[in-house]
Amino acid sequence: MYPPKGRSAHECYVCSNQTGNTDKCLNTVKICEQGEDACLTEIRWGSTPYFSLGAQKQFYVSKRCAKKEICQRIRTKHMPYCTHIWYEDWTCSACCLGDRCNYYVISAAPSITMSTFLAVIATVGLLARTILWS
Repeated sequence: MYPPKGRSAHECYVCSNQTGNTDKCLNTVKICEQGEDACLTEIRWGSTPYFSLGAQKQFYVSKRCAKKEICQRIRTKHMPYCTHIWYEDWTCSACCLGDRCNYYVISAAPSITMSTFLAVIATVGLLARTILWS
């Protein structure tokens, strides 16, 4: 029987395709099913329901209970598209463990440090120079 006696069930905030982390996403809590040990948050930037040129873009937030393994799989799937480029559609996701840990939307975008950026620029410059002078 879930939850075990004396232990409260795992809880997550839940919502689907809300236009921001407000109202329903901050006020609706679900007791997760047995085995759902993580909270998954997905944030999407784009136009809906279908892409159309010039359509206004906005954020869409979804939150739910998930198994930790599935949560990590979804996060890995979205990582290449988690760009935060304003003129492109993108999706990011984050997983957390703990009751109601997904109150805040924390976008898990890959970060690039300044030293990495400068190293990439220097490498591209050297390659271009080598190609042009060959």
